Amino acid sequence: MPIASPAAPVTLEGFEFRVLHVPLVAPFTTSFGTESVREVIVVRALTSDGGGWGEIVTQADPLYSSEYTQGAWDVALRFFGPALLDRGSVAPEEVATILEPFKGHRMAKAGLELAVLDAALRAQGRPLGEYLGAVRDRVPSGVSVGIQRDPAALVENVGGYLDEGYVRIKIKIKPGRDVGDTAAVRDAFGAIPLQVDANSAYTLADVDTLAELDRFDLLLIEQPLQEDDLVDHATLATRLTTPVCLDESITSAKAATDALALGAASVINIKAGRVGGYLEALAIHDLCRDAGIPVWCGGMLETGIGRAANAALAALPGFTLPGDVSASDRFYLRDIVTEPAVLEDGHVRVPTGPGLGVDIDPVALEDFTVARDVIRR
Repeated sequence: MPIASPAAPVTLEGFEFRVLHVPLVAPFTTSFGTESVREVIVVRALTSDGGGWGEIVTQADPLYSSEYTQGAWDVALRFFGPALLDRGSVAPEEVATILEPFKGHRMAKAGLELAVLDAALRAQGRPLGEYLGAVRDRVPSGVSVGIQRDPAALVENVGGYLDEGYVRIKIKIKPGRDVGDTAAVRDAFGAIPLQVDANSAYTLADVDTLAELDRFDLLLIEQPLQEDDLVDHATLATRLTTPVCLDESITSAKAATDALALGAASVINIKAGRVGGYLEALAIHDLCRDAGIPVWCGGMLETGIGRAANAALAALPGFTLPGDVSASDRFYLRDIVTEPAVLEDGHVRVPTGPGLGVDIDPVALEDFTVARDVIRR
């Protein structure tokens, strides 16, 4: 499903970069660590029309992936921003090609692409959802629940999210906190839509433990093995009845093609930041839709900027499973947009205003800023 109508180019005058420290409602624990403050980079593309906003979804430390805040900050300021500014007039569809000579750093590339995309669409009065090809005005909302102190605490937290109306539960697992935690949730809540996320915490030596999860009728098990273990994932998939979903392994449309060819996944989690931008995410969506592979939209604890973009992406027709596009207050008491995403009957609305369809709260933005820099032509 290619873009129906490309966005008009914008004349870039500069970029503003900010590192934000946004406190989380509660610590969020996965197999690779715990966050209590979300460190994130916000990008503003400066144009004569007012510009646009993007978000670089790296974390403070290179634990989820090799990317991290200070690395993204450096490459964006030294290489990516100047390369785009040297071109002057840039269409969103050109950003990936301009930045292609620079290896890696997909999250940083995605943040700049989104800022240019938001600027171009705002100038045209076009919503991001319409541009991408959204077919829904709201998307079903799942929630990701971090590892808790014990199974009882996990059950208590899951119960709270179900009471709020979330339509799918995802729990984080790791060795020693897998079968027991999953059993506790399934026993407490019966046949709710439930999936687990390992964040690469296992190896093929753990196949017997992972096979024990088959009895819980899960929607999927997400990224059980290391991100470069496509062959081992294919082997694991033959040993499980639970569908294997890949997250960290899917870094591009090429990676998705390879994973499907090997039989390494029967479900794919699409994260725009991880794959280098929303246009690459669209390409993966199209690939999987044509192959009959279900996809869903993952999350990186985005602020209201990335959350609005994810809602637009998740409204595409191939997103047939509830994603991690949760309400803002799942993670933040205070967001950086004036109208944070809210949960309505288990769904989050797709913004309909120009571009991302959200406005920045300048006071909140300033309050959370710990570093700022501007580069100009």
